Amino acid sequence: MSEEPAPARPFDLVVFGGTGDLTQRKLLPALYHHERDGQLREGSRIFAISRQDLGDDDYRDQADGWVRRHLPAADIDGEVLGRFRERLHHLQVDATEPGDWASLAAALTDQPERVRVFYLATSPDLFGPICQHLAEQQLNGPASRVVLEKPIGFDLASAKAINDKVGAVFEERQIFRIDHYLGKETVQNLMVLRFANALFEPLWNAAAIDHVQITVAETIGVEGRGAYYDRSGALRDMVQNHMLQLLCLLAMEPPVRFQEDGVRNEKLKVLRALKPLEGDAVAKNTARGQYRAGIGDGAQVKGYLDEEDIPADTRTETFVALKLEIENWRWAGVPFYLRTGKRLPQRASEIVIQFRSIPHSIFHADAGRIPPNRLVVRLQPDEGITLQMVSKAPGAGRLRVRPTALELSFAEQFKVRSPDAYERLLLDVMHGDPTLFMRRDEVEAAWSWVESVLAAWAGSDDAMKTYTAGTWGPSTAIGLIERDGRTWHEDTG
Repeated sequence: MSEEPAPARPFDLVVFGGTGDLTQRKLLPALYHHERDGQLREGSRIFAISRQDLGDDDYRDQADGWVRRHLPAADIDGEVLGRFRERLHHLQVDATEPGDWASLAAALTDQPERVRVFYLATSPDLFGPICQHLAEQQLNGPASRVVLEKPIGFDLASAKAINDKVGAVFEERQIFRIDHYLGKETVQNLMVLRFANALFEPLWNAAAIDHVQITVAETIGVEGRGAYYDRSGALRDMVQNHMLQLLCLLAMEPPVRFQEDGVRNEKLKVLRALKPLEGDAVAKNTARGQYRAGIGDGAQVKGYLDEEDIPADTRTETFVALKLEIENWRWAGVPFYLRTGKRLPQRASEIVIQFRSIPHSIFHADAGRIPPNRLVVRLQPDEGITLQMVSKAPGAGRLRVRPTALELSFAEQFKVRSPDAYERLLLDVMHGDPTLFMRRDEVEAAWSWVESVLAAWAGSDDAMKTYTAGTWGPSTAIGLIERDGRTWHEDTG
């Protein structure tokens, strides 16, 4: 995890969906930062693929505007941006049409030995056809790699179909299924926290830990993506990928080495050890809801059913909370509580590891309450780690105790810009390192677990619960954890 990774050898990066939202907001700004940091070698090229009739200069002008819009002004260096522009090219290709691919092949075959990365920032139903067309043009050779954006399918069957189609023309070692949460600095630091500090790993088990919470909260609504989101929902959109991946990193056994299949093998074991939620257990261990009108980011906002492209009778959840159990030696009896939703009070992603209470207090009764220790890992917006402890309150009188916190802010500690997740993951693709990417069996194991929950929901005639925008979800989510004598950690500010 070097602060200054080695530059990738010269490559061709081909982005399908080259004018799309992901390219504008994430991919081009990440690649610009690599240009600024000297991580793109001379001769590396970036090809944007779209159906628009744009010349190179037209596309470069658009890309210039996107980079300036989505990065702080202080990050923009005119000379660097000028160099970056020269790497950009645009090709008009319709991914659904077989006749448009010769121009792409011609543009790439002048450098036959270099690394080629095909980034599919498109709808997943295009993954298979795009890969088939690339193979027809003989662009799937050993030095080629393909990056698949989430979602990998809509359910287990569609995920398997996509994996079959892509796997028919690319070997598994060439396929990089991206989950940008795994590129976050704090997520990677979670592994360092566990496996590089003798303080924590001996306590990372059921003997010392009472429970674990994972929260991914958004203040935004569907943001004009109603048609897509209503087909997906919170469980598919966030839990099946991001949150189960975080769970795997938290719960996995130590890999032999931090590399490739060592990490991915251990994550797969966690997914296979998840206790299935089926039948009545789904109603008992899940809570879901839709936001109604309320306050979001300080302003009045409309409810989910009033959003554009949302059917009046939809049962798609915008919030979900779950209680999970991992049936293995390390974690037996430790509940993992997950929750995620839209239109919540704060934008925050965090992991809370709550340790067990002390078995007996040696202090007098009025010394004060002794709460259990908590380790809080903040993924966003302010990345850092807090260890909540108990210490003596200052003073010469009768001994009293009070909660205190040891704080590690990454921004204050390291005094450097924290790179965006896509920066790390793009460079890993260029280097051919799949450690932080999902393997086929991981994706399918996650879908297999999620599908039983989806099936139980589909067969239920319970009324959809609602929650006011700007609150922490429906009351059933509170009941989910409080019936176990625990509470959600909501000091996420």
